[in-house]
Amino acid sequence: MTTTTDARPSSRGHSVLVVPVPELEAYVVDRTRHYDDSFVSADPGFVHAHITVLAPFLPRPTSSDLERVAKIAQAAAPWTYGLADVEMSAGGNLHLAPEPAAPFAALTAELYAAFPQCPPYEGRFEPVPHLTVDHVAGGADLESTRTSLAPFLPARCRADRISLQWYANHDCHVIAEWPLGG
Repeated sequence: MTTTTDARPSSRGHSVLVVPVPELEAYVVDRTRHYDDSFVSADPGFVHAHITVLAPFLPRPTSSDLERVAKIAQAAAPWTYGLADVEMSAGGNLHLAPEPAAPFAALTAELYAAFPQCPPYEGRFEPVPHLTVDHVAGGADLESTRTSLAPFLPARCRADRISLQWYANHDCHVIAEWPLGG
């Protein structure tokens, strides 16, 4: 495990467990900057492009909590997956679905079992593995997003770690990371 900080305010922002997707980082940073550049991180280890495996996570995880995440990461072997086509959810979220999705879903299930006080997406909807790339509320649509992502797709990616990230205006950063498979 790599820890970069362990004392951040919990009154603003939230923590998230993600699998970073550096292959799409340039695109996602550009879209993040388009909507709200206060969420563009200055932390060089922070990867904006990610597939969420549990969010929101604990506002102030303890060393015992971090050890539980480390054990789950160690038990999961790294894997290769693809991202090929932009899809749109019923709520207008434009995203890429990983193939295979099962290893991401398995990580979510294991993390939720270990942290039952952290239901995925606060229990508002079923977790479906995806990489968010845009939203129709910002004026994007399926075709324009497919066109703008064409130079990046299809992408062959490698899930190699879980990253605990903090999201807050002007304070997005990595809290800790664990390699998959130990």
